[in-house]
Amino acid sequence: MSEKEGLKNNVREALANENLRGALGRFGDAYIGARENAYAGKDFQELRGQIAAIKGAAAQNMEELARRFAESARSRGAKVYRARTAQEARDYIKKLAEEKGVRKIVKSKSMASEEIHLNEYLNQHGMESVETDLGEWILQLSGQKPSHMVMPAIHMTRGEVADVFSEEVKRQLSSDIPELVRVAREQLRKKFLAAEMGISGANIAVAETGTIVIVTNEGNARLTTTLPPVHVAVVGMEKLVEKFADVKPILEALPRSATGQKITSYVTMITGPTPAAYPDGSVRDKELHIILLDNGRTSMQSDPVFKEALQCIRCASCLNVCPVFQLVGGHVYGHIYTGGIGTVLTAFFNGFQKASDIQNLCLGCERCKRYCPGNIDIPRLIRELRRRVVENNGLPGMPKFVLEKVLPNRKLFHNLIKTARAAQKPFQKGAMVRHLPMFLAGLTEGRSLPAIAEKPFRDIVLTGHRPPATGDQTKVGFFAGCLTDFVYPQLGEAVHKVLRHMGMRMTFPVEQTCCGVPAIYMGSRKAAAELARRNIAAFERDGVEHIITACPTCAHALKHQYVELLDTDPGWRKRAEYFAAKVTHFTAFVAEKSDNGELPGLQRGNMRITYHDSCHMKGCLGITEEPRALLSAAGLQLAEMEGSDRCCGFGGSYSIKFPEISRRILDKKLAAIEATGAQMLALDCPGCLLQLSGGLDSRGKALPVKHTAEILAQQIAGSGKS
Repeated sequence: MSEKEGLKNNVREALANENLRGALGRFGDAYIGARENAYAGKDFQELRGQIAAIKGAAAQNMEELARRFAESARSRGAKVYRARTAQEARDYIKKLAEEKGVRKIVKSKSMASEEIHLNEYLNQHGMESVETDLGEWILQLSGQKPSHMVMPAIHMTRGEVADVFSEEVKRQLSSDIPELVRVAREQLRKKFLAAEMGISGANIAVAETGTIVIVTNEGNARLTTTLPPVHVAVVGMEKLVEKFADVKPILEALPRSATGQKITSYVTMITGPTPAAYPDGSVRDKELHIILLDNGRTSMQSDPVFKEALQCIRCASCLNVCPVFQLVGGHVYGHIYTGGIGTVLTAFFNGFQKASDIQNLCLGCERCKRYCPGNIDIPRLIRELRRRVVENNGLPGMPKFVLEKVLPNRKLFHNLIKTARAAQKPFQKGAMVRHLPMFLAGLTEGRSLPAIAEKPFRDIVLTGHRPPATGDQTKVGFFAGCLTDFVYPQLGEAVHKVLRHMGMRMTFPVEQTCCGVPAIYMGSRKAAAELARRNIAAFERDGVEHIITACPTCAHALKHQYVELLDTDPGWRKRAEYFAAKVTHFTAFVAEKSDNGELPGLQRGNMRITYHDSCHMKGCLGITEEPRALLSAAGLQLAEMEGSDRCCGFGGSYSIKFPEISRRILDKKLAAIEATGAQMLALDCPGCLLQLSGGLDSRGKALPVKHTAEILAQQIAGSGKS
């Protein structure tokens, strides 16, 4: 079985595990509120800026900080070892244990030790290494790996834990949590008292003082680091910071972002060896060994793009808000670190090939970026990882043909659209396609598809009558995007009607083509850059003052990604920057040009509606209040849904690659919409319109779904067809 087939099977198994989905879903739902409460009174943006500056500077000077840390720690009596590889770290600990006659080891939670597979290695060499974190111990007894960086056993029910503990103590236990905790304490206390070595990780390592900082919610880490006569700390080099003062902002953010706590139960700072009681009754300083683990970190540090990942503080907030992780958990990622950031870490710690398939799990909703306290642009790193995978392995045949031959060739592209329009006729009912045959059947499982329009928007523009422009009219260029152009031309007409109502002249450069997002998300930078150049040139010829689009995904590409795509060509970069400065999403543009969202001459409605914040609209463009202001000013009653900014599960080709995941995310979104009792769903993204209207239609729900532009156009006084 190939890795790709294995990933698909793992996803199916995870989705079939109701306990897993229930536990992750409940935590994910509760996490947002708990996190908001924990950050109350804190300026998160300022705090994450401080952390990014501290960690970014530390990453830039990693080698120097490692040298200074080693010097400071040694001056206080610690022994420091630089391990270039996982094997070097394992061998150092094994050799040390053999020299000291160690056979019993206790270990507190450490992702770095998981990364180097330390337990298995020590056990193979005749040493008993026991996890003492409750979640990690449960997994060790059951032979499983962590599914979450902070809550490793979140996927297990208390009934499953009771069975594991019953097997360990050789008697049947109930699933009563206090009883299970009591049993764990009894069993682990014996391990602590018998241990000859304790192994821990560290959350922070301070170069100035040689201090390691350990943040935990259980007392096991303190017992691990104090009771045994030898303490070994395995510390990834990304944990280094320059000054002791740098610890404060990280401590403020780590518990708040990890579990929604203001502070964890235990913050332990160790600076040099501490006194310990030995079996012979003497009291003397214990041995402290600190292993600074590289294992790919200096390679990451030398990479101009991926060095940003070293700003990670391992809080796992990116996992907690990820709609995919909440459904499938961490085991499907196949390695120690999970989720979006885990995919990047896997590429450097285990090899790029190991991450070539799991990077496809990223939906591209960009939610993780908003919550990361290290201010890491994880989606950008995933896209770069994808690009490098494609650069090394190439694109599969059909995607390669579409991206490199079809999309840049407008005539071929439009002819294929016409062919598809004719082919859909036997399966079309009204404006929807509810069933497709043979290998296409999966496209309509759990979601109807909109029919391709009889006449694309570009043809309506070319043949329709438009009133002549007056000299003082603002000239606005409209970028349609593929869905508006070929599936929802009425959306383009609505945009035109609203702009005309505002006294503006809309133009449509017919040379425009796909925005390039499919190429970007499939890893073909070359194809995306070519589409960017074509679109920039098309609008330059039109000489517009503003460029608007009704699609936030297109707006994000035009405004932010084109500059990145054309960065290596100074001439095109300058043109991309000038182009990007003109780009605005339609709804934000109308809100800005209106009087607090009030458009004169609109008929006021009285309908109860709910609003869906599309991922790129809120997460990338920062637009959330503007559509609400426009809709409220038009007299519509807004009923906010729970999780209005949670993804609908579309993700373009994602809904084709992982239809089961897409459908599960869609189901949750539709339930939130239905719970509002709204008479209409408003949104601002054609992709979300496709997904949500198709989901409602396939479930027999008659709730209308409208773009803000359509709602405003319908309420223009004396409105007729534009």
